[in-house]
Amino acid sequence: ERRARAAAAADEEFSEEFLSAARKVFEMIDDDGSGTLEKAEIVRAVRADKEVQSFLQNCGNQNLMYLLVPARLESALAVLDTDRDGHIDACEWEEAIESALANKLEQRAAKREQQAKAAAKEIEEFTGEFLSAARRCFELIDKDGGGTLSTEEIVKAVREDKDVIKFLKTCGEENLQFLLVPARLKKSLDYLDTDGSGELDIDEWEEAIHRGLAKRI
Repeated sequence: ERRARAAAAADEEFSEEFLSAARKVFEMIDDDGSGTLEKAEIVRAVRADKEVQSFLQNCGNQNLMYLLVPARLESALAVLDTDRDGHIDACEWEEAIESALANKLEQRAAKREQQAKAAAKEIEEFTGEFLSAARRCFELIDKDGGGTLSTEEIVKAVREDKDVIKFLKTCGEENLQFLLVPARLKKSLDYLDTDGSGELDIDEWEEAIHRGLAKRI
């Protein structure tokens, strides 16, 4: 919901800027200030005015873009001049611009969707790798294979096992990280050992791991 609100706000800002640029381009083409665009004015502008060229190239409306192509200009004008009076008035211009804006907003939405899918895939891959590394770390500490981590096993691992040390440093859960700090180790174990058994079982380990994962992503 927060992302949707941010996207809507960004689209609103983009729309305002786009419509403002479109009005400015209309005025730049309308050399005589008559409020309509004659063919001669359009030809001059698309040949000589770089700002007009840049806007039309990227506007998102095919017929407005075709004004830049001499071989397509007549057919584009015929489509844009909906009342067939021989020029493009402000209403006809705005109709084309509204169509262009709709296309641009659709492109922006498609791009956001693509980015969201890529991000979701990246998170999924990271989550799998992180949880796999967490399981391996548990197994490295659990030297006797008993399925629980004793204080002795933890102390030994955080002193000697580089893989365990590396994982804990970057796991994102402060109490797991404090296992690396002798002065904080007992307090951290007391916190992590939620059932008070004196050892960390796999459920207690995974509970902490998922807190760390939430911070990492």
